[in-house]
Amino acid sequence: MRPLVLALDCATSLAVCALWRDDEVLAARTSEGARAAQGALTLCDGALADARLPRSAVDAIAVGRGPGSYTGVRVGLATARALAFALSVPCAGVSPLDVLRAGAPAGACAIIDARRGEVFAAAEGLSAQALAPDGLAAQLAPGTVCVGDGALRHAETLEAVGLCVAGDERLHRPDAGILARLVVAGGLAGPPEPLYLRPPDAVERAA
Repeated sequence: MRPLVLALDCATSLAVCALWRDDEVLAARTSEGARAAQGALTLCDGALADARLPRSAVDAIAVGRGPGSYTGVRVGLATARALAFALSVPCAGVSPLDVLRAGAPAGACAIIDARRGEVFAAAEGLSAQALAPDGLAAQLAPGTVCVGDGALRHAETLEAVGLCVAGDERLHRPDAGILARLVVAGGLAGPPEPLYLRPPDAVERAA
């Protein structure tokens, strides 16, 4: 039987979890809000309960490694690594920017809200970075489709500089099934370590 992958991403305001096997999502749970990440373990157990499977059935864990909410990234990674250690299974991470791009039309730009008037963005030819939304215009072709919660939050600004915000709401939400698939594929997967594109807010304020 193909391996069962538990995928978890808490990097954005929408925490997502899914059980994935053989290119099929067996169960999925989501939680939205400022404290969504705090229920990461509950999401995992809920998905397992929906699939009527015990934790011991999990063969590997996939986790979103950022960028995104500093707290959400840390909570998601800590939960994933703790489960992997307890179950003695491998754990690998993928950026939610890569997950968003994998679920979007070819050539799309993935944008995550970074707060403080900035976004985290990545696209073909644009390495993952933090910048002002209107700064994307100089780095992307006019009409480029933008996806992610940052695209929704800054839609007016992005469209004013010639970019296009996707109309399908599903394209703006991280998909835990895609996260699992990317980890199994291996090309974009890496160690379950946080990817930060700028210092956390507390460090910035102290400086």
